[in-house]
Amino acid sequence: MNPTTPTADLRIDQALEKALGSTALLDSLPVGVYCCDRDGIVWVFNRRAAELWGRSPTPGDRNHRFNGAVALFRPDGSPLPHEEGPMAMVLRSGIPQRDQRIIIGRPDGGRIPTLSNIEPLFDDQGRLVGAVNCFQDITRLAHVEDRLRDDEQRFRDVLAAMPVAVYTTDAEGRVTFYNEAAVALAGRRPELGSDQWCASWRLYTADGKPLPHDQCPMALALRERRPVRDIEAILERPDGSRLRFLPFPTPLFDANGRLTGAVNMLLDITDRHAASVESARLAAIVASSDDAIVSKSLDGIIRSWNGGATRIFGYEPQEMIGQPILRIIPPELHDQEQEILARLRRGERIEHFETVRVTKDGRRLDISLTVSPVRDKLGSIVGASKVARDITERKRAEELQRLLLGELNHRVKNTLATVQSIANQSVRHAQNPVTFLSSFSGRIQALAQAHDLLTQNSWRGADILPLVRDQLLAAGSGDERISFSGPSVMLDPQAAVHLAMILHELGTNARKYGSLSVPAGRLAVSWRVQTNGRRDLHLRWQESKGPPVTAPSARGFGSTLIEKSLAAHDGEASIHYGADGVTCEIRLPLPEGRLHSLAARMALPQAAPAPVPDRPEAAPGLCGRRVLVVEDEPLIAMDIAATLTDAGCAVVGPASSVEEAKALIADAAFDAALLDANLGGRPVDELAAALTRQAIPFAFLTGYGREGLPEAYRHAPMIGKPFTPEHAFDVLGQLLRQGGKIVPLRQKGT
Repeated sequence: MNPTTPTADLRIDQALEKALGSTALLDSLPVGVYCCDRDGIVWVFNRRAAELWGRSPTPGDRNHRFNGAVALFRPDGSPLPHEEGPMAMVLRSGIPQRDQRIIIGRPDGGRIPTLSNIEPLFDDQGRLVGAVNCFQDITRLAHVEDRLRDDEQRFRDVLAAMPVAVYTTDAEGRVTFYNEAAVALAGRRPELGSDQWCASWRLYTADGKPLPHDQCPMALALRERRPVRDIEAILERPDGSRLRFLPFPTPLFDANGRLTGAVNMLLDITDRHAASVESARLAAIVASSDDAIVSKSLDGIIRSWNGGATRIFGYEPQEMIGQPILRIIPPELHDQEQEILARLRRGERIEHFETVRVTKDGRRLDISLTVSPVRDKLGSIVGASKVARDITERKRAEELQRLLLGELNHRVKNTLATVQSIANQSVRHAQNPVTFLSSFSGRIQALAQAHDLLTQNSWRGADILPLVRDQLLAAGSGDERISFSGPSVMLDPQAAVHLAMILHELGTNARKYGSLSVPAGRLAVSWRVQTNGRRDLHLRWQESKGPPVTAPSARGFGSTLIEKSLAAHDGEASIHYGADGVTCEIRLPLPEGRLHSLAARMALPQAAPAPVPDRPEAAPGLCGRRVLVVEDEPLIAMDIAATLTDAGCAVVGPASSVEEAKALIADAAFDAALLDANLGGRPVDELAAALTRQAIPFAFLTGYGREGLPEAYRHAPMIGKPFTPEHAFDVLGQLLRQGGKIVPLRQKGT
């Protein structure tokens, strides 16, 4: 410190000594200290001040006023004239200056940032006589602050560059920063220092209720000084559009634990929410679907299993997830599954196809299956989804429909064959065209009435009472000569048709020759059911007070029809021709106790010769051949037998039941066989097999198509009903020319 001071300025020393206690202390201070008079002339400075200035100015030098440095600069680096510096301001105002940042320019060109605190000096009368400046080097502090500013700028740059919305607030919640993603999200540009808590225009809770800004998650985080998570909200933009977001407000604290503000990141989850809703909707659809929806990996391991799969296959999800899909696939279809997996790996979608799967209880189900590849986010195939629909009932319905159509086809053709047989037999026994027309029309009418009754009951059967009434009372009119009585008895369709034809033949004879041919005649029909190990229908036909009748010298169509119709059902009839009229006793086993007899094993007796139309010429080689006829419809059997007899064949049978046919086949006393495809509802597979073992050629005579034949013999020769003699002769000729070669048995799957 320079001790020499002008006398005129002794007041400065005195003021300095008063402020510091002793000027000797100045050089020991670690900060720069200098003193100016009221004109700004530097008179006193310590050693640290000279070190910071890089020079020792001459005390009292009027060329360097207000500061001993060669130059001054503002904190931003711009030049600061000495007369505008802090010292000049204090000397002009007499007001102290605190923590003033000034950059000192040194003679060597270096610059030192300093922090100045300037105190005005007054004499005893309170007059301003000068000022003292204490300043210190803050280079390290400036470096730290620069680094902090750089870090803060880098932090802001990072936030600004983030693709998600980010903004910050101060401790009171005022927005201090936001990035462009926040602007895009909110649909507006927030006002810094003005907007509070949020950058958005309006807010709503996740369920759509208005949410005041001071109750938003950011306000909650600042108020409770804790991060807030997992609270979804909805923001509304100024244009009215809304989006759902998830905020992540986090409070910020300084080194002393004081709350300085908060940062918030807003994640737009509108698409995710929509996907979640859609996923939930799809999951609900999958869960509630009646179809089985199953996913699996590319190695066939089940990954998901819905309620429909449980309902169809019987397995609970915990029983199947993690298990191979082969668990529900029949062993013979395992190769099919491997092919499906191979196609999936190639990215193919397998359109729906029908296959078979196995349930938990071992049942096999027909299903319709669709298989699609499942891809991950990168498009790689990671598995497959399967949608299976149980079509067992549909298959059964289709099979039932096929069977019903086949049965309808069979029934129609059998009916046509029956009509054909009635025509053929009526022609054979008619004396002239007039009698043919009468008998043929009556028999067709009787057949039609029986069909009407059966149709009314969906062909499940017919009650005997309306059947008797329809056949005996023409057009439903009454006839006091006729009486009938008996319990209600349900007959199966075939028995009903046959009994109707029998009653028609008896009634026709009664009206032509018997008791109903005269006014005084009487007819009583009664029936009862007798149970003796089986249930039999006993029907009594009693004519009285009619003209005398005698037994016919030759068997006619009517008696033959009665005998063969009852024999087809293991029944029988006895006819007594008395002086007072005809009595007929009929026994007909009812369905529950039907037994089969061999009464019709012998060749059909021939009726008396009658004029017949020209018959087709028989195929060569048929004459003298013995042919077994297996047919359960009596009229058709009679017609086939008559046709073969006309061709010179000897007819064996006809057999109307499986038991009768088996007995005749065991004797093997014939050259060929015509075999109905169904006998009283029973298939004839065993008869076809027996003929094959006996090396006897045969053909099917049926109203069914080939699909109605036994599966192993569907390629066998077939004569369709109604048949033509030419076709029958041609097929028989081919069978007999085979020289014993027969249809080989085909195994399933060959």
